[in-house]
Amino acid sequence: MEIYQEFTLLLLIAVVVGYFSMLLRQPLLIAYLAVGIIVGPSVLGIVSAHTQIDLLAHWGITILLFVVGLKLDLRIVRSLGPVALATGLGQLAFTILIGFGLTLLLGFSPIDALYIAIALTFSSTIIIVKLLSDKGELESLHGRIAMGFLIVQDIAVVLAMLGLNLTIPTADDQLIPPLQGLGISVVFMVVVLPLLMRYVIPGLMRSLARSVEMLMLFAIAWGTMLAAGADILGLSKEVGAFIAGFSLANTAVKDVITSRLTSLRDFLLLFFFIYMGEQLNLSLIGDNLFPALVLSLFVLIGNPLIVMAIMGGMGYRRRTGFKAGLTVAQISEFSIIFITMGLGLGHIGDNVLGVVTLVGIVTITTSTYMILYSEQLFERVRGWLSPFERTLTYRELDDYTQGQAAPIIIIGLGRLGRRIAGQLIERGEDVIGVDIDPGRVERAQTEGIHAVFGDAEDIEFLSHLPVHTAKWVVSTLPRREVNEILMQGLALFARSGRIAIASFREDDEIHWKHRNVDLILHPYREAAEQAVTQITP
Repeated sequence: MEIYQEFTLLLLIAVVVGYFSMLLRQPLLIAYLAVGIIVGPSVLGIVSAHTQIDLLAHWGITILLFVVGLKLDLRIVRSLGPVALATGLGQLAFTILIGFGLTLLLGFSPIDALYIAIALTFSSTIIIVKLLSDKGELESLHGRIAMGFLIVQDIAVVLAMLGLNLTIPTADDQLIPPLQGLGISVVFMVVVLPLLMRYVIPGLMRSLARSVEMLMLFAIAWGTMLAAGADILGLSKEVGAFIAGFSLANTAVKDVITSRLTSLRDFLLLFFFIYMGEQLNLSLIGDNLFPALVLSLFVLIGNPLIVMAIMGGMGYRRRTGFKAGLTVAQISEFSIIFITMGLGLGHIGDNVLGVVTLVGIVTITTSTYMILYSEQLFERVRGWLSPFERTLTYRELDDYTQGQAAPIIIIGLGRLGRRIAGQLIERGEDVIGVDIDPGRVERAQTEGIHAVFGDAEDIEFLSHLPVHTAKWVVSTLPRREVNEILMQGLALFARSGRIAIASFREDDEIHWKHRNVDLILHPYREAAEQAVTQITP
């Protein structure tokens, strides 16, 4: 079968399985993993284009982590860095220690137990980001903390694999030895990247924003370039893609890039989940059922409890600790890769790979449901979680309230929009301005307005604004059809605030009176009345 035909068949199978999953109200992520197992060597074995699927899977991962990096600005790093670092390192240490002891009790040798314990510490950043993004919780407090310690885990993955690579003699065709690559990476992140973010990237983004097509082309090229560079230097592509996104996180165009990349990300991630499903070789499970189930329970219950204990000790609420803890209730695709590397070195046997494979199937499937229904699950167990919460959750009183003030969103930063925004700011209001023109965004920023570059016609972009908490959404856009699209987009969100639209024509005013608009602004009429008042005092 030709590759084109094979991919067509693969997509059709994904559509059929995904459709039935949707009818049964099951997560599509599980359906895609099932597709990978069905078409993989364990069942039908119909996939031969492994290289192409692997390439598309890595592109999906690159775009996913690039988008995550775009959302992590420096203020979030400064406020949540300590808890992310403490939770990440604490979870790694305790999981390895407890997992090592538990695996020894199950009858494994010390070297097998060490490999399994390390594999149990890695959680799948890709899966967690996808689930939190689908739930709209990536920007929540627990979502931000989870992303922080998942990045700590990713760095630990890199170091663990680097340690294994150091046991292998350097090949003659290897461009850069592992330690030298790590040194170059540190210099780039500590010295070169901050200089680019301060002196080069802002001006370049302003220039590229004149063409959305060129902006998107640059974003993808930048993300893949840093991902490829990290791969060459011995780090993971995921770390490189995340750093690429983070380097653009403080630019005015980040939201428009995020919204435009979302559909491409979701399509390419299909191949990641299929690729991962292919790696789950069911033939290796064999007699490893009991130890795998015991270790799965440890990952599903023990890892979240470790995170909750650390966050509770730092002063966070049990609800925040519980939801953040659920993100480590599964093992990662890197766990299987790490075990495969150990198998290739002759350190461990096939039975270890079988155990970790089964733990991956159980924990990824179960934790997906746990995260999707985290609120309902929390309500059932909240009474048992009181030991994980201080009487006074002082830490969360600071972090949780950040950005919680109900803002006023101004769509359109022409003269009218900037003047409204400026007067609202003078009255102490929290204002966010939006415009598709980068020149207007830059001018508004120089006037002290928190302004972002974005398209009001892009519903996906609206999801990145705090429209659900905004007191007012005010549109000063002159075109009725654009405002209609904006209204349709806002109708998709649960809002407690109100909507105001500027009417520049008489028929516009009649039109908006029949719509759910709370306030109609009359800039020309009010300007005329003010002029008459001044002319004839």
